Amino acid sequence: MQRTAGGRPDVTTDAGLPVAPETAERLALSADAPPQPPGGNRVVRAAAAGHWERRGLATAAEQVLMAPGPAPLLLALLAVTGGDLVLTRPTAAWYAPQAELLGRRVHRVAAPAECGGVPDPVALLEAVRRARADGSPGPRVLVLSVADDPTGTVAPPELVHEVCEAAAESDLLIVSDETFRDVLHAPLTVVLSPAESLPGRTVVVTDLAAGALPSGWPAAVARFPADGPVADLRAPVCDALARLGATTATPVAEAAALALTEPGPLRLRRTAANRLHAAVARAAHAALLEAGALCLPPACGFHLYADFTPLRPALAAHRITGPDELARLLPGASPGHRFGDEPRAPRVRIAMPVLYGDSPEQREAALASADPLRVPHVASALAALGRAFTELTDA
Repeated sequence: MQRTAGGRPDVTTDAGLPVAPETAERLALSADAPPQPPGGNRVVRAAAAGHWERRGLATAAEQVLMAPGPAPLLLALLAVTGGDLVLTRPTAAWYAPQAELLGRRVHRVAAPAECGGVPDPVALLEAVRRARADGSPGPRVLVLSVADDPTGTVAPPELVHEVCEAAAESDLLIVSDETFRDVLHAPLTVVLSPAESLPGRTVVVTDLAAGALPSGWPAAVARFPADGPVADLRAPVCDALARLGATTATPVAEAAALALTEPGPLRLRRTAANRLHAAVARAAHAALLEAGALCLPPACGFHLYADFTPLRPALAAHRITGPDELARLLPGASPGHRFGDEPRAPRVRIAMPVLYGDSPEQREAALASADPLRVPHVASALAALGRAFTELTDA
């Protein structure tokens, strides 16, 4: 798990695994390639189009934009669309700052009990109604994360469809963050993209730092629909990216194009990574439940979102009164308020990559193992995490 200069845990989507040799080679070979135009050249946009085609979303290169990370894409989109932003609580840490930079309001809506990343449809309708009651434009863009960071859950298709209906009724545009769509713990998990349910109103965004590339190589792609209210936004969003100077470094773009074409070795590596994420997340989830915390079962990604509310008396005995103190004492933990949660709620997001090893060699060994829980340093790290849970909750 990376740490910021201030010592706090980073909240990126970094999978914490060594770079694939094929990806590193492509990066090195592209050092002298011509600069990328705003939005990416046709090669990388065609690679992204093929990526979505294989997932059932018919896409042409002309519908795609690339940027150096997902934040510039959302910032440019919000600048073009106007209006406020609607998010679930909790939600990925990078969404809200883009609205705040533009002076827009962020409206938080509760997620249903069974998952994160999508709001309760009835609560969404009511939140939008209240926000527009004063006659102002109010909410304009809703961010959905069907395969969700920070909760590690996957929303059921029927719920996604209901939320899309509510968004259409509320005249909202949707940004579907599908960064974790391919980081599924069970390969047959059904993920319904909002672009399938509400195609003309949905922009799909994928941050390639969730395993396709390391977080130090920022790159993200966006898919605009071929027609509908959102289709005409692609050109002004591309213009906004150009004015921001938000172009992807060519070596990174070339490495991203390789990752998006999904050659055999990279597909096998993704399968191994998902096996590692799933095994460690399941073990950490079991330790959390044993300690008495609340946590939804992990279904995607490499994070758990743990709620220690039932253990407040035990935490108070250790002088832990909020999420910051809790996060400082748990490996790989970030306080829940960084994800839009209640400031004093004892909830934290726990990143699994901190348990994969302290060196590239150890992390590669964990990745290569058919049974990651039997790798000595992984087993040791999980045992230490379990002891930390027990010590915190033993009054």
